[in-house]
Amino acid sequence: MRRRTESGRLPVAPPARRRRGASAAVCAALTAALCAAGPYAAAVPADASYPYAFGDDDQVVRGATGTGDAVRLDAGRTYRSTLPDDATLSYRLDLDASTNAYVSATAVPRPGARVSAADGLRVSVQDADGHVCSTNTVHFGPTRSAHPVAAWAARLTGEGGSYLCRGAGAYYAVVERRGASTTAGASSSPDDWDLELDYVSEPAPRGAGGTAPESWNSASPEPVLGDPVRRAGGAGFAEARALGRGVWKDAVRPGQTLFYKVPVDWGQQLYATAELGSGTDGGGEGGFLGTALTMSLYNPVRGRVDDAETGYGGEQTTAALRPLPPVAYENRYASVDRVGAMRFAGWYYLAVHLGTPVEDRFGDGPFGLTLRIRVSGSARPGPAYVGRSAPAGVFGVTGGAREETAAGAGGGSGSGGAGGGGNGTMRLVAAGGLGTGSLLVLWLALWTVLSRRRRPYGTG
Repeated sequence: MRRRTESGRLPVAPPARRRRGASAAVCAALTAALCAAGPYAAAVPADASYPYAFGDDDQVVRGATGTGDAVRLDAGRTYRSTLPDDATLSYRLDLDASTNAYVSATAVPRPGARVSAADGLRVSVQDADGHVCSTNTVHFGPTRSAHPVAAWAARLTGEGGSYLCRGAGAYYAVVERRGASTTAGASSSPDDWDLELDYVSEPAPRGAGGTAPESWNSASPEPVLGDPVRRAGGAGFAEARALGRGVWKDAVRPGQTLFYKVPVDWGQQLYATAELGSGTDGGGEGGFLGTALTMSLYNPVRGRVDDAETGYGGEQTTAALRPLPPVAYENRYASVDRVGAMRFAGWYYLAVHLGTPVEDRFGDGPFGLTLRIRVSGSARPGPAYVGRSAPAGVFGVTGGAREETAAGAGGGSGSGGAGGGGNGTMRLVAAGGLGTGSLLVLWLALWTVLSRRRRPYGTG
């Protein structure tokens, strides 16, 4: 736990990279600006032990305990916030009458937090009269291990959406904790959780109506074989490593969550298995854990599709996702949640978590991890949308996504993974909530100083 200063603010974390010889005056100006931005500016973790990598361009916002003070979120953006143990937080969405809106919240317990299987996160979208448009709850599950989990909710304007939530106006994304940590005498710890919020808009399609597919190929295919290729997973959605069809190897430690992403186009089916290798000689009590490894699949708006779990007794074991339908717009009309979640083309995310109890039984690893990925079927044309999504291109597989997959690249910005980056200084300034003008002035000042220091003598 980081100590607060006398002013009540957390100490500001230093930039991840600092060019030697930078002007002390400019650095001081940047530091002063960050401090003036408020305590949330210092929420960016400064040590490598933090369990999650937030997006470089996440904007830090404060959730409101009442809708009257709710800050407005903009579609196509990702945000960072904090969720106390006993709070229900609201964020405002200003919506028109034709656009679908999806909000996902990823909860990240801080290092050392304790959770029970029943602890979790609930997200709902509500209208100005308190009607619930949709809601979703996720739990940490039987691993009893604190790790990033994401829940999603939506406002849908067409068939399948709530009739009361189809009009234009102010809506609210409501985020709350669920489970044992909110009850007296619970074994879970009441520490704050960090949040990453993702807000995506989907325009209406040309034409109306549709029904869920009546049948699809639900047979498990032959496993993908071949020599595994090394691909290291990322620590969050923004750092997810791109994978295509093939066999991929990595290593995971107890308590760690690794993120990967797979491009799945309209009409294609995704199959994935995760194999945990036999135990190392790291000591421990041995025995058997009923649930040790969890693989969660999320769709392009970070909505959970399905989970696969497996126990562990020191021997190799496999967790496989159940067969899923081909990606189709009409899947949203299905009554089965995991079918309905396969409603978009784009990046599908795999989050693989190894429970912390594995360390007590089998040592701290690392343990070998093998992923077998298959994407079947030919890509088909998607719906003819009237307008553009935000972020643009999130509901499709672009040439850039194919190149990223072929190269085995990781990272990206926002839901669409359309690129981005930025250094540590820019991340910290953005986190502080500085206005565009102030940020530009500070950055130009720093750039000017650095440019002059790089010039040869006698050039001006």
